[in-house]
Amino acid sequence: MTAEAKITGRKYKAYTRKDIDRIPELQALPPNEMLSVKAVSAVLPFRVNRYVIEELIRWEDVPDDPIYQLTFPQRGMLDRKDLSRMMELVWSNSPAKELNAAARQIQTGLNPHPAGQMEFNVPRLGQEPLQGMQHKYRETVLFFPSQGQTCHAYCTYCFRWPQFVGMDELKFASRETEKLVDYLKQHREVTSVLFTGGDPLIMKTAVLRRYLEPLLSPELDHLVSIRLGTKATAYWPYRFLTDPDADDLLRLFEEVQQAGKHLAVMSHYSHPRELRTPAAHAAARRILASGAAIRCQAPLIRHVNDDPDVWADMWRSQVQLGAVPYYMFVERDTGPKNYFEVPLADAAEIFRTAYKRVSGLARTVRGPSMSATPGKVVVDGVSEIYGQRVFVLRFLQGRDPDWVGRPFFAQYDPEATWLDDLRPAFGQKQFFFERVLRQIKRNGDTQTWRKRAPSQQRLKIFGDAD
Repeated sequence: MTAEAKITGRKYKAYTRKDIDRIPELQALPPNEMLSVKAVSAVLPFRVNRYVIEELIRWEDVPDDPIYQLTFPQRGMLDRKDLSRMMELVWSNSPAKELNAAARQIQTGLNPHPAGQMEFNVPRLGQEPLQGMQHKYRETVLFFPSQGQTCHAYCTYCFRWPQFVGMDELKFASRETEKLVDYLKQHREVTSVLFTGGDPLIMKTAVLRRYLEPLLSPELDHLVSIRLGTKATAYWPYRFLTDPDADDLLRLFEEVQQAGKHLAVMSHYSHPRELRTPAAHAAARRILASGAAIRCQAPLIRHVNDDPDVWADMWRSQVQLGAVPYYMFVERDTGPKNYFEVPLADAAEIFRTAYKRVSGLARTVRGPSMSATPGKVVVDGVSEIYGQRVFVLRFLQGRDPDWVGRPFFAQYDPEATWLDDLRPAFGQKQFFFERVLRQIKRNGDTQTWRKRAPSQQRLKIFGDAD
């Protein structure tokens, strides 16, 4: 009997805000705690399923349990004034219109789309903006299938939370695979497409197939890889095991491989407990048996995984399953960031401490990395140069490809939690990338790689002096 045959199938059941009173495990909470859960969930998205509730959360440790913190609203996610206001509205059973208006006022103050996603990342086909796509880095296009703009459960830290709270004017989605294909034909510099959302694996396989199959055309021979960003491996591993179309999903993975494309399942594992269940193990085995790879990433989140032992354990568990540790991210400057953020100095030390506790096979991981407006910036560490304590930083990805791999330095600040908090070291007036970034913001054209020849590129480690 195979390991997969031992897994008993289960029916997917999700709970949202309207179901909070029907979650039996919550009934043991004090009334004021229940009220705060309802109040915060009126502002930030909430969705959880029975698998997470029954197999991942240790209810005896609530509210400190990391998976509970990861999936259930917490009072600290809103500032005291906003929390009190929402709790009063919920307690008094205020009309939905009044409750929603108060929630929207709070939401708009939470930086709903960071890193220039709306302003600078949307590509064009001719003069037409392609609202369901992003093209920030030369080789990679992000695609948001409209049927994949939800998840099996929501992470409380999710930086794409506006997707799920009805802020339609801030939602990325596209039904038009044809336009994606047309765009790729015109942009042969693109070698990788990342399906994201939401979670593309919330879709039925027949729907996902309609998105993936056009990318297997010989006309797109420059496309090397297709990525599926997903939390399904952690929150609903039965998607790969016993769901009615699970076998067809794995066959689709095989077909992508047979067409000469690399398929990577970009799994968001936030805590090692998500890797420990029999269903999680079996799902990973089935994915890998299809020829697809599993690459693992997650942000560093206070209350959830801000401990080097947790990360070292998680990376070892991933390697043991045959998955590849890929990224540790810094929590983005959006939503309830004050509740989750970790200072960059602490993040660098957590990463370094965990990194030195694992073997070379787990040291494929990169981080802590900030997906900021100019690009993915990794904090390589803290050093002392010419008597100054500085952050050593480096671009892993950049709006301008010439920035990639270039080290630069920022003044040490123990309180800084994001790139925007940092100032250049050694008396420099600006970081080396800021002049081009200002041009991008002014002109709205991010594709700098199409504007100049390599001979025009300059290398300056400490940055421009002006």
